[in-house]
Amino acid sequence: MNPDTVRGASTETHRDTAEPRPDGGATPEGELDALVAALHEEADRDRPPEATPEIGIVMGSDSDLDVMAGSETGRPGAYDALTTLGFEEQTGEGEPPESRFTFETYVVSAHRTPDLMYAYAETAEQRGLDIIIAGAGGKSADLPNMTASIAYPLPVIGVPVQEKSVPSVIGMPQGAPLVAVDAGKSFNAALSAVQMLARQHDELRERLVAYHEDLVADVAVTSRELHDLGTEEFRRRRED
Repeated sequence: MNPDTVRGASTETHRDTAEPRPDGGATPEGELDALVAALHEEADRDRPPEATPEIGIVMGSDSDLDVMAGSETGRPGAYDALTTLGFEEQTGEGEPPESRFTFETYVVSAHRTPDLMYAYAETAEQRGLDIIIAGAGGKSADLPNMTASIAYPLPVIGVPVQEKSVPSVIGMPQGAPLVAVDAGKSFNAALSAVQMLARQHDELRERLVAYHEDLVADVAVTSRELHDLGTEEFRRRRED
């Protein structure tokens, strides 16, 4: 993930206004200003829905990436769910993906970069997003709540990255809606996002049904193997 660029609009075009560092790079303030400017620039571009990402994934820190994207050693995440269902990630570099359905990913800290959070949320609908998945950890996990408030009426699905983040994420007042999943379950957040989109796209509905049917088949096969082999042999084969 590269927070310095957005899909289709590299912040390099804005960096000439940033104060240079001794090593030749831009200052952190310049990088932030460039990214905010790029988001607004992208919002002003006239593009068909097919060319914009349907889903945006934001997280408060790159330390949340294993939860929000998934990891090889932990549970799968939103990235895994979306790619399983045929989505591709739109990035700030390279050619646009060929898939009809896409998503984007950013680090957006509610506490350290409030200007970036505000810019991301207020431009989300204009940039073509239909749904945002926002994850944050710690006891002050404010990114999902603030994103939902600023992006309203765009739907936002909150992901508490840790158990201690749950009260903060779900604690929205009446009239300020935020859908949320259980701690760490960004995979389910992505499935829910695709369910919403499937109300308008039959192709996504078919993919969701096929995914569910595969789950059902896996349970049936596992149940048959356990019954046929017996508990001890089943356990031994699973450990091999």
